[in-house]
Amino acid sequence: MLNTIFKADANNPSIKLNEPPHILMLHKNKRPEPNIRCSVINRPRMPQNHDHKTETRLRSDPKVLVFVETIYSKVGRDIAELLVYNRIKYKVEVFGKSLPVLTNLDKGRYGIIVFEDFNAYLQMDKWNRDLLDKYCREYMVSVIGFINPSEETLVGAQLKGFPLFIHTNLRLKDATLNAASQILRLTRPGETVWGPLPGDDWTIFQLNHSTYEPLEWAHRNEEYHPGMIKTPLTTVVEDHGLYDNIQRVIFGSGLKFWLHRLLFLDSLSYLSHGQLSLSLERLILVDIDDIFVGEVGMRLKPSDVKELIAVQSRIQSMVPGFKFNLGFSGKYFHHGDSEEDKGDDLLLENTDKFMWFSHMWNHIQPHLYENLTLLTEDMMLNKNFAKEKGIPIDSGYSVSPHHSGVYPVHELLYTAWKKVWNIRVTSTEEYPHLRPARLRRGFIHRDIMVLPRQTCGLFTHTMLIERYPGGRDKLDESIQGGELFQTIVYNPINIFMTHMSNYGNDRLALYTFESVIKFLQCWTNIKLRTVPPLQLAETYFKNYPDEVDPVWGNPCGDTRHKKIWSNNKSCDSLPSFLVIGPQKTGTTALYTFLSLHPAITSNIPSRETFEEIQFFNGNNYYKGLDWYMSFFPVESNSTSIYFEKSATYFDGDLVPKRVHALLPSAKLVTILISPAKRAYSWYQHTKAHGDLIANNYSFHQVITASDTAPKPLRDLRNRCLNPGKYSQHLERWLSYFPPQQLHIINGDVLKSNPIEVMDEIQKFLKIAPAFNYTTHLRFDPNKGFFCQIINGDKTKCLGKNKGRQYPPMEERSLKLLQRYYLSHNTALVKLLKRIGIRNIPEWLKDDLSDTPT
Repeated sequence: MLNTIFKADANNPSIKLNEPPHILMLHKNKRPEPNIRCSVINRPRMPQNHDHKTETRLRSDPKVLVFVETIYSKVGRDIAELLVYNRIKYKVEVFGKSLPVLTNLDKGRYGIIVFEDFNAYLQMDKWNRDLLDKYCREYMVSVIGFINPSEETLVGAQLKGFPLFIHTNLRLKDATLNAASQILRLTRPGETVWGPLPGDDWTIFQLNHSTYEPLEWAHRNEEYHPGMIKTPLTTVVEDHGLYDNIQRVIFGSGLKFWLHRLLFLDSLSYLSHGQLSLSLERLILVDIDDIFVGEVGMRLKPSDVKELIAVQSRIQSMVPGFKFNLGFSGKYFHHGDSEEDKGDDLLLENTDKFMWFSHMWNHIQPHLYENLTLLTEDMMLNKNFAKEKGIPIDSGYSVSPHHSGVYPVHELLYTAWKKVWNIRVTSTEEYPHLRPARLRRGFIHRDIMVLPRQTCGLFTHTMLIERYPGGRDKLDESIQGGELFQTIVYNPINIFMTHMSNYGNDRLALYTFESVIKFLQCWTNIKLRTVPPLQLAETYFKNYPDEVDPVWGNPCGDTRHKKIWSNNKSCDSLPSFLVIGPQKTGTTALYTFLSLHPAITSNIPSRETFEEIQFFNGNNYYKGLDWYMSFFPVESNSTSIYFEKSATYFDGDLVPKRVHALLPSAKLVTILISPAKRAYSWYQHTKAHGDLIANNYSFHQVITASDTAPKPLRDLRNRCLNPGKYSQHLERWLSYFPPQQLHIINGDVLKSNPIEVMDEIQKFLKIAPAFNYTTHLRFDPNKGFFCQIINGDKTKCLGKNKGRQYPPMEERSLKLLQRYYLSHNTALVKLLKRIGIRNIPEWLKDDLSDTPT
């Protein structure tokens, strides 16, 4: 059993060490001492098939289908969050009268089906229930369900259609696990969770068939009398499928009990035959920031350093390779009293016992430096200090004070790090600054790997147990199944941030980490180890290659980010709206007309792409936010709004997500013309620019090229055809932005009556007073389109490459494209009506009516 007893206060006789094991409070002026003991004699071993993999060849994808009552229901949110934390693919469906599509061709779409309310599964109409059960049997898909609380208390009620009886709305305590269950993998059995279990709405199961096996037991939460037999009550049950050939796990309570979260993950692994198994390997690194920084009276003394080394040694017996990672700012060495200075000396006498990383020499936040020379000089002072004191300087890892400059990115920091320290790895808790910490992610910028950094609940000011927010109970709750425990369980790689002050005073960090590691050993089969930061980072991005690319967020959307952002930067240097394309629909003309407006300012032209920045959809994105903002210099006393036009944004797969992360309030303007004509115009455009493929193949040959054609030909075919799938691309944008932020222009009207279009845009952008385009645009009969009026009576038109007259498209190509775009155009009509656009463009009506049958 788990025996979690701490030292009792001799002056408080009410605390008895022979009481049933539970957490006893530590009293004032006593440092916490971990004393978590696990029974190790006859500990159940992990099942031989510890990864749950079988010979079974599953045809279903390793994806979870979650049925919820509403999108706001508590258990449903807990399930979804747990799947997100562990990066398990899933889909949520609000349970209705009909089932979602369960199969895809000859395959099952899902590996596990989860019901947040198992009663919804039991009460399904016969047609849907038979359909779902058939799917489960055919594709070997299992079910996980939760019995939700009910206002009605049930006693001995039978679950509909099953030889299983339940009692509901009970208060329980003292949970134990069935050590013989093959489900247990991550979870380690053999102990007891003593004390009341959370909630008073537990359901217990009465098992009347051999198909059922208990997974968890508990007892009634009531006083026991001497000699009274305590009957274990089944709270989680496994259905082996002997009754109807469908395996299930049914929980008698939700996921607010921490042990159920582990059992849920194990159930996913077991029921999916190992397809949804989490690795049992965990890497852990504990940083101690500011090892020499601290006020007199709060710094490490020799006794603290000795205890640091002693606890590290004990942890090493449980975590191979474990060493604390010490971050130093050399300027503050020997800034304590005489005893604390001796503590500094003792640390340096034991440099080989720790890992080390550089802070800043004077602990100033890097984003406050606007001069690279000054920043590198500061770093060099710290490097020289390290050389003088024998501190290793080759870890390739550094942490910025208060995470400044790492994210939001301060480019000077990355440059200086590479120049002085050859930094290859850092960590931050600011990307993307989500709570809880388990949701943080990594990215790579300027060839420096940025790892997500976790917190253990200790901060600079949490030095004494009596001052810990929420007291000892709150800290122990985090350790024993709570936030800190779950952070390590869910994250294969953990970097924890702590401070020097947490290791002196009441030594809360030593208590916290030793305790949580012991608790992990008690309740899980997780294998912890520590490796150097560079190896840690390489492992992280090998496991999560999709996190290599950053997603730049808006610093002004987070108060914390604004504090660690350079003072010379402003969100006024970000555009208010974007013209997103697609290409060859009139975006350059629109750009020109918008630039005439006195209240609208375009970006500074890019050398490589002329008026287009092309930030969100290409390699320019990796140049960072500073690079992007340099195209929008803030002018004093200016009231103009910025915009940019990049026609390649429209059909970029990642563009809507990136735009929304940085510019969630931005308005979007797109232009649509006949997709067949747009495809032909793009072909002629590339041909006019000397493209070899366009000059060697006819348009019809390009659009009919097979998937076995040479890659350059396929690429041209795709650039002709793919942007015209308007509904598909607009749906992607609308998954991030509401329709109110999207303005769709009929490209034909833009060409024939731009003044009307520009008046509508001004209304969309809410610009007042309106600019009179009538006096600034005039139709030029020689060019065949509207041009800017200059000097009163002359016109200035777009360059000679705009408004070219092309040979008519072949009829066979037009008919082929109208057939090709039929489904896309039909979907576009539905989309336009759905977002409130009733006036369907004439070109769209024509394309649909002229489509050959």
